[in-house]
Amino acid sequence: MTKAREFIDFWTENSIHAVEQYRTAGASQDVAELSRRLIEAAKGQGISEADLQAEIGEISDYIGDRLKAANDAERERRKSI
Repeated sequence: MTKAREFIDFWTENSIHAVEQYRTAGASQDVAELSRRLIEAAKGQGISEADLQAEIGEISDYIGDRLKAANDAERERRKSI
């Protein structure tokens, strides 16, 4: 596993979360903002935007997919309560 992939996995695990119930204050659902944060955080670790793209392709598409998955999982979790 590359340094970029490890960072991406760690960052998404800790930074992408489902929207809270009833739209109360909580996790950002703005793909552009989350993409910018990922790029900035990676640069702080010596990982370039090109390195990120080599691992995940288009960053905003990847973030959007991860955000949708988090929201879908939360929706399913609520159904089972």
